[in-house]
Amino acid sequence: MLNQRVIPAIYNHKKMKDFLDSDLKYGILMNFQLAQLDELVQLMKKNNKKVLIHSELIKGLSSDEYGAIYLIQSLHVDGIISSKPRVIEVCRKRGVIGIYRFFLKDTISYEQSIDIGRRLRPNFVEILPSSCYELIPNIKEQLSCEVLVGGLIKNTATIDKCIEHGAIAITSSDVHLWNYKNIK
Repeated sequence: MLNQRVIPAIYNHKKMKDFLDSDLKYGILMNFQLAQLDELVQLMKKNNKKVLIHSELIKGLSSDEYGAIYLIQSLHVDGIISSKPRVIEVCRKRGVIGIYRFFLKDTISYEQSIDIGRRLRPNFVEILPSSCYELIPNIKEQLSCEVLVGGLIKNTATIDKCIEHGAIAITSSDVHLWNYKNIK
C-alpha cells in the first residue's frame, strides 16, 4: 500500500491530466468542488488510479465523519486524509486508508498530536511542514505507524531528507517532483 515515494496532490484539471498521464498509482484530490468529485473519482478509477481525498480541502463537503461516510459509500474512494480523529476512525471501520494529518508548529502541537495519535492508532500520519523531518523517527516510534511528509517541499534534497529519516512518502503538488525515485 502506498508504494510511491511521491504522492501527487492534485488541485486542478491540468494537474489531473499530468497525473493520469503518469505511471503513478495514488493521487490526492484537493481544492475541487464537491460537485466535481464524482466525475474526477470515476476518471481516476477508469485509469486504474487509487483515489485519496483531502476531506478538509473539498469545497462544499462537510469535513466530519458524515462527509467521510459519503466519500466512502457513495464515491468509493480508496482513502481520506484528515486532521479530524473521527474521520480516521470511520476510515478504519470501513476498511479504507485513513491518513491522520497534523501540523507541527511548536512543542505543544507536537505533544497534542502525539497524544491524539496514540489514542487513534492510525496506520498512516502525514506531518507538515517538511522541515520537521528530524522528528520522523520519534513519531514512528511513539505511534507505531508509517509517516508521510508534506508542505513546503521545493526540491529533491528535501525529499531525500524525509526518506532518510523514515518517511515512506512525501505529498506534493509540484509536478516536477512527482517522478523522483518514485518506486520503492
